[in-house]
Amino acid sequence: MRRARVAAFRPACGVFSVLVLAAVPAAAHAQTATAPAEGANASPEIRFQADRVSYASDAETVTATGNVVLRREEQTVRADVVTWNRKSGLIEASGNIRFVDDAGNVLYTDKVELTDALKAGAVEDLLLVLRQGGRLAARSGTRDGNGDMILRDAAFSGCAVEGEDGCAKRPSWEVTAARVTYDAKDQRVRYKGALLRVFGLPILPLPGLAHTSDFRAESGLLIPDFRFSAANGAQISDTYYWRLASNKDLALTGSVFTGALPMISARYRQLTDKGAFQSTAYLTRSARINVGGGNVTDVNAQEQVFRGYVESNGRFQFGEHWSLTGYGRYASDRTFLRRYDISRDDRLRSTINLERLDANSYFSLAGWAVQTLRSGDRQGLVPIALPALEYRRRIVPPRIGGTLELQVNTLALTRSSGQDTQRAFAKAQWDLRTITRMGQEITLTGLVRGDVYHSRQNDLTSNLLYRGQSGWQGRGIATAALDIKWPLVGAALGGTHVFTPRVQIVAIPNIRNLAIPNEDSRSVELEDSNLFSLNRFPGYDRIEDGVRVTYGADWKLTRPGWRVSSTIGQSYRLSTQKTVLPDGTGLSSRASDIVGRTDLRFRDIVQFTHRYRLDKDGLKLRRNEFDATIGNHRTYAEIGYLRLNRNIPATFEDLRDREELRVSGRIAFARNWSVFGSGVSNLTRKAEDPSKTSDGFQMLRHRLGFAYADDCLDLALTWRRDYITTGDATRGNTIQFNIAFKGLGVR
Repeated sequence: MRRARVAAFRPACGVFSVLVLAAVPAAAHAQTATAPAEGANASPEIRFQADRVSYASDAETVTATGNVVLRREEQTVRADVVTWNRKSGLIEASGNIRFVDDAGNVLYTDKVELTDALKAGAVEDLLLVLRQGGRLAARSGTRDGNGDMILRDAAFSGCAVEGEDGCAKRPSWEVTAARVTYDAKDQRVRYKGALLRVFGLPILPLPGLAHTSDFRAESGLLIPDFRFSAANGAQISDTYYWRLASNKDLALTGSVFTGALPMISARYRQLTDKGAFQSTAYLTRSARINVGGGNVTDVNAQEQVFRGYVESNGRFQFGEHWSLTGYGRYASDRTFLRRYDISRDDRLRSTINLERLDANSYFSLAGWAVQTLRSGDRQGLVPIALPALEYRRRIVPPRIGGTLELQVNTLALTRSSGQDTQRAFAKAQWDLRTITRMGQEITLTGLVRGDVYHSRQNDLTSNLLYRGQSGWQGRGIATAALDIKWPLVGAALGGTHVFTPRVQIVAIPNIRNLAIPNEDSRSVELEDSNLFSLNRFPGYDRIEDGVRVTYGADWKLTRPGWRVSSTIGQSYRLSTQKTVLPDGTGLSSRASDIVGRTDLRFRDIVQFTHRYRLDKDGLKLRRNEFDATIGNHRTYAEIGYLRLNRNIPATFEDLRDREELRVSGRIAFARNWSVFGSGVSNLTRKAEDPSKTSDGFQMLRHRLGFAYADDCLDLALTWRRDYITTGDATRGNTIQFNIAFKGLGVR
């Protein structure tokens, strides 16, 4: 019995070639005939062609041999020999049969009985290739007039049974069963006595298994998920997928642990005529350790509480220009997501944003909220931004040319235990870009802006540079800038070189910076990305005033397969007044540090990026960062390194020094197999860490595993180890097994 199944799924190379030849239209000398239709309501006629046709008048039997093709509407039958009994209407086909029904399914067999409507009856040793993918093989079966089939000693797989060379291959997975029923109208396959086999090995019995043959989603249980973690022990999760309608569904998941109480989760998705949205929720009860800020008296105290997490996102389009986007996340406590391996984010951001966008204007009315998951942080010091309004419009002024951009912005920040700030400003910026006869690109910029701020409880902000003055404050800003680029193009070393020296002059009168609260301009540092910005501070609350000149150059080499580009530059402040830029940012002295970036690409094999900042005095590396990738999508190695040696005061929590190493890679072998791994290490020295917890080398986490992937099966076994304990999210090992089968609707 088992040999028959394997034979059905593994046609010989020679048989496959015959089937291909049988599909070729008959030669010009082939005879053709038509089965006549009798009566006004007769069914559509059958047309056939063959190399030879013989007729026995006494038995009213027609026999066609050699490349026989029968056609009736959308159905076709190809065979070596076809015998048609005109009196009984029975058609018998034999030899390399390829039967295509009106649904597009293809049946391969050696002998089949058909009615005069080309409906199959009994079939033996068959292979049914479904139109939407998937194959059913059986030792025997029957097909009724509706196209429904009952197969015995059968097997189903979503895998191809021929390789790229056209020869047979064993499917990586199959479901075998004593009886399989195929419903042609509903396109469903039902099993009795089903057993899942992977690489020929029996893995899991599947009682009551049923699925669609066209791979459309439908309600039912999915394949379980298995995992082991140090915090929760062994875990098994299974999901019931509920297809509510063609545009919405619900997935309910139950998880059972050996080291914790069970957890339930749900995900709901819906598509509307305006857009789409989805929501996910988790709920369980377990022991929690409080690692939050504020008055935590005993960080080791555990309390048994209900815990969970909700997340929703969606986008809706109202006409051509208007849209609404929302994203919300909330966790019951700071360690829930890490303990149950849902996410490793240390902040959860929620936002809603109403936007209007056209060719020359942009409008946004938004709100923001952030939940901190960092140990020791106080949630009351994290602001809620509501409302956040932004409007920009671009126009072309008559006569003077160039582009004029008008901007209006307002923002309100509210804290439950900290400083509150409201801001509003209006800005106009004019840019005029011209190209001289010698090829220089010259850009003139003029900017004016007026700000109004109001803040209260400023004394709750500990850093004086961030606090500002309480009450109402105002300021005016004016900026004039001249930017000159001169691209020089030439050929050398088998490629094209573009060398572009650049000079920029920016003049801004003295600004009342310290009177204004600093909410969005704290993480400032000189980089290649902001070297030629009008304001090197991020955000709007701080302005780099004075007069400065910035100079640098870009270089690019392009040749077949290669692309190399590099940027380097520095700025010098002509003004002598004291700056609000803190030491260690590369901008506090009159002469800035030197920053640069180099990118190298070789085809799709090598990608390398290096960013750096050199101290202006001794050329000491203050920032050294590189990311490198070697290989292709199957076999590759990645390495990332970051070293920040700013020598900056510890009071600036947004600008701390650190050193980090990241590595990952994958090696593919044996066509479909691969091994992979990754790791992250903290290399920060104790002298550079204000918390004094770093020792120069601290492994944070690593991951190792192997995977298999082909056209119908994905499986992976992963081992991950965490080296940091945060509350009840304990360090230790996590082992996870994932498997996905095409056509069975599983993970």
